[in-house]
Amino acid sequence: MNMLNRWQVIINPAAGNGQGKKKWASINRLLTEAGIEFDHSFSVRRGHAAVIARNAVREGYRKIIAVGGDGTNNEVMNGIMKQQVVASSEITYTIVPVGTGNDWIKTHKIPKNTQKVVDIIKQGKTSYQDIGLVTYLTNGQQGRRYFMNVAGMAYDAVVAKASEDRQGFTSNQIMYLYLVMSCLRSFEPPRGKVCFDDKIDEDNYYLVNVGICKYSGGGMQFVPHAVCDDGQFALTLARNFSTMEVLKAVPKFYNGKCGDHPKVDLYHAKSIRVEALENQAILLEVDGEFLGGTPVEFTLLEKALRIIVP
Repeated sequence: MNMLNRWQVIINPAAGNGQGKKKWASINRLLTEAGIEFDHSFSVRRGHAAVIARNAVREGYRKIIAVGGDGTNNEVMNGIMKQQVVASSEITYTIVPVGTGNDWIKTHKIPKNTQKVVDIIKQGKTSYQDIGLVTYLTNGQQGRRYFMNVAGMAYDAVVAKASEDRQGFTSNQIMYLYLVMSCLRSFEPPRGKVCFDDKIDEDNYYLVNVGICKYSGGGMQFVPHAVCDDGQFALTLARNFSTMEVLKAVPKFYNGKCGDHPKVDLYHAKSIRVEALENQAILLEVDGEFLGGTPVEFTLLEKALRIIVP
C-alpha cells in the first residue's frame, strides 16, 4: 500500500480529560465522509505519540494528524523532528484539537470545530513554521527537546513544575491563573545571564520566555511579538517583579501589551543561551512541559515543519 497519500492519525485518548477517546468516533466518521484516506493509532502512555509519529514516517507516511491538545501536539512534532528518514519539512502535519487550552492553534487560526478542521484538511492548503531546539540540564545529564510554541524559564517553569501532578493544569486558563497566584509567595527571581545574538543581559528575572508562536498558558501572550515563520525567536525578559507588580501586570500578559511595562523588554534573536549566576538553576519548561534547568541553549530551525492552515 502506498502510504505517501494516506494520513496517519495519532489519537491521545486522555487529552482534554478524556475528550480524545470520546470524540474519536465522530472524528473518524467525518474524516471518512470527507474521503480522506487514513490509518490511526492510539497513544497509551506519555511519550508514546512521539514513537508512533517516528515509526509512521519510517513506514512511509508523509502526512500526520494529531488528535489531542498542546501536549500531544508537542509529542507528535518531536517524533517528526527526531526521525531521520526524510527532512522534517517534507512531512505535512496538523491537529484536531480536543485539549483544554489548545494554545498553538490560536496562532494558526485552526478552529476547534471538528467539521471545520476536516474541511481545512481536505482543502490541503499548507504553510511552514519554524521549530526550536533546546538543550538543557536534567539530573546532571544534558537533554534535548524540540518545541513549536513557547518556552518559559524562571517563574513560568516553576508554575509548569507545580502542575505536573495536576494533569496539565497549565493549559487551562483558570487553573493556570490559580497556580500563578499560589506559587508567588515562595518565588524569588533568580539572577541569570541571557546571551542572545551579540548581546548579553544580566539581571534577576521573573520570566524569560522564548517564543515561535504567541500564545501559552490558556491564552496568555508572553511573546506577543512572535512570528512563527520569520526565522527568529521572540525573546521576552521580565525583570525583578514584586508580588504586587505581578498582579497588576497580569492583564498586559493577556492583551499582548506586556512590552509596555517598564520592567519588560522584548527582543528578537536567532540563538539564545541562559545561564544561572547563582548556585540555584533557572528552571525550564517548553510547550507547557517542565524539563529541567540551566545552562539552557535555544537553536532555531527555520521553516522546519509543513502544516495545514485555513
